[in-house]
Amino acid sequence: MLKLKIQDDGVAIVELNRPEVRNALNMALRQQLAITFDQLDHDTNVRCIVLTGGHDVFAAGADIQDFTTATTAEMYLRHTERYWQSIQTCSKPIIAAVNGYALGGGCELAMHADIIVAGKSAQLGQPEVKLGLMPGAGGTQRLLRAIGKFQTLLLLLTGKMISADEAKSMGLVSEVVEDDDTISHALKLARTIASYSPIAVQQIKEVTLLGQDLPLTGALALERKAFQILFDTQDQKEGVHAFLEKRKPHYRGE
Repeated sequence: MLKLKIQDDGVAIVELNRPEVRNALNMALRQQLAITFDQLDHDTNVRCIVLTGGHDVFAAGADIQDFTTATTAEMYLRHTERYWQSIQTCSKPIIAAVNGYALGGGCELAMHADIIVAGKSAQLGQPEVKLGLMPGAGGTQRLLRAIGKFQTLLLLLTGKMISADEAKSMGLVSEVVEDDDTISHALKLARTIASYSPIAVQQIKEVTLLGQDLPLTGALALERKAFQILFDTQDQKEGVHAFLEKRKPHYRGE
């Protein structure tokens, strides 16, 4: 249901593995994702995470069978927000490698990443309105912050799917590559990030995400303090000395 591989270069690969239902996100898979991301967040050997559904499909959405008889009370008592929490709060950078469909919960899962690499044939969207529903795992709010009010409501109210190139032009994905290169390109980016100081990388992620919901003055103060804190790390001294000595730095996360 979920494959995990931790490489020697500090990159972890998390692969959704329910091909028979196009990686539909049922409760068991969400629970596995939560456990896995919590584990990776606490693993000091992991510096960057690539999340993928494989070469054919990322995730076609939630498992619709879960919705056929569910009541309001049952949906509430599931507390599915807890399963997304460990991905949302993961301090390690997450790169989503998206091929094929990323729809509904699959699109929401991709938007939990920090960078999205999409294959040219990828299709993204939030089609919940076609089922008499709406996004329930951040689709309205993450889309709004990524692409703005007018594009968000166009997608949510029509349920339309968009191509990778359309998503790139809207600002929903970071890069578009050939389908065969999606995962390898994401891994290349992850290796680059993993080669840097994990303290600096995690501070960049934390400040960027926290700052987006703060007034500019407060966000700039947060950035300034994080910048100053990094001067007390061995990694910062190593980076500067390596630059001056024209050698490759060796970052230890200290």
